[in-house]
Amino acid sequence: MKILMVCLGNICRSPLAEGILQDKAFKAGLTWSVESAGTNRYHTGDSPHPLSQKIARQNGIDISQQKARTFIASDFDVYDKIYALADDVLDEIKRIAGKKFNAAKATLLMNEVHPDANMDVPDPYYGPEAGYHDVYKLINEACDMIIHKHGTAKTKATANLI
Repeated sequence: MKILMVCLGNICRSPLAEGILQDKAFKAGLTWSVESAGTNRYHTGDSPHPLSQKIARQNGIDISQQKARTFIASDFDVYDKIYALADDVLDEIKRIAGKKFNAAKATLLMNEVHPDANMDVPDPYYGPEAGYHDVYKLINEACDMIIHKHGTAKTKATANLI
């Protein structure tokens, strides 16, 4: 399975989501490919925000080698599932993708935890470190649900160990 996590700039939320889900998939024995992108070009080529890297590191995940990239319409040809981390991001995904948009592939990440609630993962960019911890917890919970929902039978049997 190929999964794309998308936020605005691809330096705070989506790099964390990429790192968390890739780590969980690896630990579950899944050969998933998880990547991330942003809907704007402000940070293209940049590393994840220092606080995102710090919070990931504190949880045993290294996201320091990731580089921000921009979401493109052809991502719908490449990925099985595209998770937007906020409603405005999903709107931008629709706009960028145009005719390639596929509602069966794209949804809000937090809908995995709270179906149809359309909750956003808040953008911690301008806030203090505590906001990054809150974002990590939300994404971690959603990634647990993704592993449980989309993983193999082997994964479902071991999901409680992750």
